[in-house]
Amino acid sequence: MSAEAADPGAPLRRRSRPRIDLRRLGRVALLGPVSRDRLPDAIGHVAEAHRAHHPDADLTILRRAYVLAESSHRGQMRKSGEPYITHPLAVTLILAELGAETTTLTASLLHDTVEDTEVTLDQVREQFGDEVCYLVDGVTKLEKVDYGAAAEPETFRKMLVATGNDVRVMSIKLADRLHNMRTLGVMRPEKQARIAKVTRDVLIPLAERLGVQALKTELEDLVFAILHPEEYEHTRALIAAAAGPDAPLDTIADNVRGTLRDAGISAEVLIRPRHFVSVHRVRRKRGELRGTDFGRLLVLVTEDADCYAVLGELHTCFTPVISEFKDFIAAPKFNLYQSLHTAVVGPGGAVAEVLIRTHRMHKVAEAGVVALGNPYAQDHAAAPQTEPSDERADPTRPGWLSRLLDWQESATDPDTFWTTLRADLAQDREITVFRTDGGTLGLPAGASCVDAAYAQYGDRAHTSIGARVNGRLATLSTVLSDGDTVQLLLAQDTASGPSPDWLDHARTPAARIAITGWLTDHPDEAKPAPSTMTSADPGGPGPAEPAAAERAAQATAPARTRSGPRATGVVVDGPDAPVRLAGCCTPVPPDELTGFVVRGGAVTVHRRACPAVAAMQEIGRAPVGARWADAGGRESDAGCRVTLVAESFGRPRLLADLTEAIATAEAAIVSATVEPPSEQRVRHTYTLQLPDAAGLPALMRAMREVAGVYDVSRAQHPAPAG
Repeated sequence: MSAEAADPGAPLRRRSRPRIDLRRLGRVALLGPVSRDRLPDAIGHVAEAHRAHHPDADLTILRRAYVLAESSHRGQMRKSGEPYITHPLAVTLILAELGAETTTLTASLLHDTVEDTEVTLDQVREQFGDEVCYLVDGVTKLEKVDYGAAAEPETFRKMLVATGNDVRVMSIKLADRLHNMRTLGVMRPEKQARIAKVTRDVLIPLAERLGVQALKTELEDLVFAILHPEEYEHTRALIAAAAGPDAPLDTIADNVRGTLRDAGISAEVLIRPRHFVSVHRVRRKRGELRGTDFGRLLVLVTEDADCYAVLGELHTCFTPVISEFKDFIAAPKFNLYQSLHTAVVGPGGAVAEVLIRTHRMHKVAEAGVVALGNPYAQDHAAAPQTEPSDERADPTRPGWLSRLLDWQESATDPDTFWTTLRADLAQDREITVFRTDGGTLGLPAGASCVDAAYAQYGDRAHTSIGARVNGRLATLSTVLSDGDTVQLLLAQDTASGPSPDWLDHARTPAARIAITGWLTDHPDEAKPAPSTMTSADPGGPGPAEPAAAERAAQATAPARTRSGPRATGVVVDGPDAPVRLAGCCTPVPPDELTGFVVRGGAVTVHRRACPAVAAMQEIGRAPVGARWADAGGRESDAGCRVTLVAESFGRPRLLADLTEAIATAEAAIVSATVEPPSEQRVRHTYTLQLPDAAGLPALMRAMREVAGVYDVSRAQHPAPAG
């Protein structure tokens, strides 16, 4: 608001958005109010820009707002020496050029009156109504005398909360910051840098999320000039050197115009120069810049179908670069952006990027939520209520903003809020995942099932025990991709809580704050991390649950052994001795084997991968060579014995369904153990007699297909005797 701002960017201005003449306005503003029957000259620019978007707009309220703003700010000067009224005028002109409606412009003219003059909110409400009063209050800064060092973060918190009810609050703030950044040069260098960093970390990401690209790109260039002056000057020189009448994009643009004209497609083809930061990014990515890297072609049409017609002609008449094609019309970005992106090869091999959109899409791409007009003009009370998690149900209250407002309530400490806000806004890409009930969740790229759980259930997510991603069971640490379908699984025990390990996988502030809060409140109750669930290849055994493997690895005594039903199916090296199959891993053909001599001279045979093998070797037991008797790795008709561990979620009839699956596979249950449920998870251990080892994969597959079972593996720890 009253921060003064530099003009490093005079050359950056867009040709379609002329700067307001502050010196002329300053002289006009000093002349004082005018008669009631005509519009003050000082807001002539604003009225002209406003009528271009809203031809029937009533300018009476703008006149009254200007008169109040001019009279209340009279005598105040900016640090640049201009009358202070030039600032709200410039901010209002920025919004008028973007197409903001009359209420927003009225509040913009008055946005500093309550903060910097004797005007009160009650006076604003009395003269201009509740809407204007709300917007002015939303952008009014909190006093440092009351909040001290917390004034800035708490002011932003206040603005964000106000934005949650009316996005026009943030529209005014963004335009306010843009004008301040344009004239920041009168400030000390250290203050310029501080304001530029806050703009970079908070305001630019907010402009991106609200889709206001026209403000975002200019803010980026102004910040670039202040924080990276050398790179800025180098980029400026490159752009100046590339300018000229024979630019390669001009030739390609002419060819595109001719192609579309011959196809009978009415379209406007423009060359859209890249802004400074965009050119800088391309140079860092590619190294040496091509002549076509300094801009892109913009093709504007009337209807959505025309966009695809243009795309078809371009891909037919030019060589397309298929890897550059993106369809943001069928799948709009979370910030309302819609466009077709492609690239084609022009004469001489020059590659040009092309944006294809309707005029309406272009307006929204430039102005974002500002282009929506007044979203609160209609009575929404009668409108059907939409699912709040739907990112596009209400474009004025996008999902990211709802999530931000939710977590900020838990970040009561200003420093925590300020740090978390910057980290949250730094995540510049979002993904959409689908819930099994038909809703959607918007999450930052890299989010895990932990984040999805807290986004969907809030504090109820403390009881999460797993998830299904695209129908397959997955750990809570699983990173989600755009378009995934996720079903979160919660324990019935509402007293359970998160593991500290969850913090390693949480990307969203809501999840991190909720987990940290629970762990702080329950220092002695943090549960261990959930076991690693796996949807192993159904054609073979999956990996064992980690805790079980650790228990086996820690074994220091010989594993219990069991005489095999046909121990003669195994041949061991050395003297003739009884051979037994180890009950800890129940080897079956074609497992690789190794044996150990135990008390009494018998040889116990283990699977070579059994953790007990390492334990035996650590205590000095020498291994004995062992192998299956016949070359085919099959036992005799007596079959084989194996111990399987089934990990599952508890539910009624689970044991009956598992035993039915085992019986269907023609396996006999020698012994079975069901451990007490832990966090709604149950471990079943079965020692089974199979007629043939070849049937083991099919048996394990059948057990995994039982509802609630998320893993079946070969036992790798001592099993109960049969």
